[in-house]
Amino acid sequence: MTHKVDVPQVVPLSDILPQEPLLLMGAGPVPIPHAVAQANGVVINHLGATMNRVVDRVKLMGQYVFQTRSEKIFGVSGPSSATMEMAMTNLLWPGRKVLVLKIGTFSARFGEMAEGIGATCRYLVPEGLQPVTAAMVKEVLDQEHFDVVTTVQGETSCGIQNTELPEIARIVKEHGALMVVDAVCTLTTMPLYMDEWQLDVVVTGGQKGLSSIPGVSLIAFSSDAWKVVESRPAKCPHWCLDARRALNFWDKHNYHYTAPVSGILAIHEALRLICEETLEARIHRHTVSSLALQAGIEAMGLHLFIPKAYRLNSVVAIDIPDGVDGNAVRNYMADTFHVEISGAFGLNIIRIGQMGEQCRSYNLFRTLHAMGMSFKQFGLDVNVSKGMSMMEECLVRDERHSVE
Repeated sequence: MTHKVDVPQVVPLSDILPQEPLLLMGAGPVPIPHAVAQANGVVINHLGATMNRVVDRVKLMGQYVFQTRSEKIFGVSGPSSATMEMAMTNLLWPGRKVLVLKIGTFSARFGEMAEGIGATCRYLVPEGLQPVTAAMVKEVLDQEHFDVVTTVQGETSCGIQNTELPEIARIVKEHGALMVVDAVCTLTTMPLYMDEWQLDVVVTGGQKGLSSIPGVSLIAFSSDAWKVVESRPAKCPHWCLDARRALNFWDKHNYHYTAPVSGILAIHEALRLICEETLEARIHRHTVSSLALQAGIEAMGLHLFIPKAYRLNSVVAIDIPDGVDGNAVRNYMADTFHVEISGAFGLNIIRIGQMGEQCRSYNLFRTLHAMGMSFKQFGLDVNVSKGMSMMEECLVRDERHSVE
């Protein structure tokens, strides 16, 4: 007897989505500019002459964004975790050793991937919530050889910045290892100089600092890293993430797999907007926006989770006061004010993103007001007016300074 599945009751997407879209002010994805959204609605031949021109431009603009002269820049059909996995599966195999500088969920993910392909993995974990120091790395590398060292420039999960990344990378290179860096939430939100800092692989996602869509990410290999890729003694365990196969599309304009055409067009527009704004102006905008938000949060009466000395500006972590349900606050913000921020991975914090289009004054005021009023709804005595006033003062001060 044949069992048939009945036609389900269907509804249009417009009936599922909220009537008023949420303002995405969490740790990603982030709001995207109109040009990026428009490009994401276009489909062209993934192997045609037009696509070849788009790919060449993405690589050229990618060199500026990564601050590298390397031409080994690839897009990956997948989240930023896919670019992390491309790095691990192309540089490591059984018998190779990796040192993972772990300060949170995402920096630890490198280790999970390395272990999955049979590499020997060691974790270097600072005491408490602190960044890894260059001295800590040197002490380990002086005692033991590693082929690869991994880290994040900014740990999205808890809001820590690895402030000594340039010094760490120099020590890693002096000890003959490759330096792999996750810059998912930091690229274009703060300085990163791939060539100058001797970084061997840098990965990023579209959905955070670049203000593009989720699902298409970028990875850049140095010449030293590419030599390892080319000399890999065994086949890469992941066909789609094989960097040598990816070279066929991203360098030779030949077939690898059907490229995420619309996503590549979207990331082209995101990179174009970054180049037009310039890294200097963009990083300044991010810095001013985040510091003003932080000042407003503290003036309101809340406490920032990470000390200023190594606080990550692109994802701001805020302590949830005792007796307050952070999830309830976030849900109230979304339901009442249509503003969405992030929770955390086992930590008693909430997180506000400061990446790309999030760093606009109208988004700051809406978010700070929504958060303050939501905390008040659950009985916390915060001074919303003082917080808003302090944030405005910081933003106006920068405008005056820019004019002068």
